[in-house]
Amino acid sequence: MMASSYNAKEEDGHHSGASNHGGPGAVKSKKPDNTAFKQQRLPAWQPILTAGTVLPAFFVIGLIFIPIGIGLYVTSNNIKEFEVDYTGVDTSSPCYSCARNYSWNSTTPCICSVEFTLEQPFENNVFMYYGLSNFYQNHRRYVKSRDDSQLNGDRNALKNPSKECEPYRTSDNTPIAPCGAIANSLFNDTLELYHIDPSGNKTAIPLVKKGIAWWTDKHVKFRNPGGNNNLTVAFQDTAKPVNWRKPVYELDPSDAENNGFINEDFIVWMRTAALPTFRKLYRIIQKKSSTTPTLPSGKYHLDINYNYPVLSFDGRKRMILSTISWMGGKNPFLGIAYITVGSICFFLGVVLLIIHHKYDTRNNSADIPN
Repeated sequence: MMASSYNAKEEDGHHSGASNHGGPGAVKSKKPDNTAFKQQRLPAWQPILTAGTVLPAFFVIGLIFIPIGIGLYVTSNNIKEFEVDYTGVDTSSPCYSCARNYSWNSTTPCICSVEFTLEQPFENNVFMYYGLSNFYQNHRRYVKSRDDSQLNGDRNALKNPSKECEPYRTSDNTPIAPCGAIANSLFNDTLELYHIDPSGNKTAIPLVKKGIAWWTDKHVKFRNPGGNNNLTVAFQDTAKPVNWRKPVYELDPSDAENNGFINEDFIVWMRTAALPTFRKLYRIIQKKSSTTPTLPSGKYHLDINYNYPVLSFDGRKRMILSTISWMGGKNPFLGIAYITVGSICFFLGVVLLIIHHKYDTRNNSADIPN
C-alpha cells in the first residue's frame, strides 16, 4: 500500500516543487483559496420542512393571531369618534358663503357656525382634530421646503435662510421667518365648541392648546432665537410668510412658552403627513369629573373662523372629536390584518393536514416488492 500525502496548495492549483517558481510566463490560477469560507464549507443549519414541523406552525400562528386580531378590532370599535365636515361645498352648508368668497388675499375674517348632535356621551379625555383631504404634504419639493437650522433658533439661518425655502425664502429682499412652503401653508382656522343645554343656553367647552406637540419637537427641534424673551427684537428685520396675517412672534403673545417657533399649533403643522388625507391634533378636552362625562350627549355648536381656503385644490375640511385607548386612536386595520393572517394560516394548516393524511395513508399501504 502506498501512502499519499495531501497538499492544500496543490488542490488550489499551486503545485509543489520547481513548478512553484516558474518563469514570467507561468499562468496564475484563478481557483479560490482552500479555506472554509471561500470553499463554502462553513458550518450551517438548514431546517428540514416536514409535516410535523410545518402543520403545528400554521395552527399556532392562526390560534395566536386570531384572538389578538379580535381584541384589537373590538378595542378599536369601542373608541368613540364624531366627524363634522365644514368645507362648505353644498349650498345648504352654513360655511358655503365663506368657502366661495374667502381667499388668501382676504383681509376680513369670515365666521360660520355648524350645529351637530352627539348621540352618545364621550368619556375620559377627548381629542379634537382638524382634518384635511386632497392636501399632499408628502410632495418631495414641499417636504424639503423648510430650514431646520432656522427653526432651531440659529441666528445666521434666521437672516440667511436655506435655498430649499424658495420661492418662500425672502419677501422684498427681507428674509422670511419661518421660511418655506410648509410654514407658508400653516392651517389657521379657529374652532370654538359650545354645548347647548335643554333650555337653550350655550356653555363654552374649555379647549387646552398646550401638550398637543411631541416633546422632542417642542424642546429639541424648535427653539426661538435668543430664547423666549422679547421675540419682537429677536425677529427684527425678518418678514412674515406670504399667506400669514401676523408675524411668527404674534402667534400666541399671551404665553411666552407657546409663541414664536415653539408655538404648538405651528409645530404640529410642521410635522408633515404621509398621505393626502390626514388629521392633526388641534385641542384637548380634559375630563374634570369622574361622575360626569367629558362631553355629554346632546346638541353642540361649533364656531369657525374660516381662514383656510381649500376649494382651489378640491380639498375638504373637517373637525373630529375622538377618544383614545391603549392602542391609540380608532383604526380597525390592525385588527383586521391580524384576523386575516391568522385565518389564512389556520385554513392552510387544515388543507395541508388533509393532503398529508391522504398521501401518507397511500404510501403506507403500498407494497414494496422484494
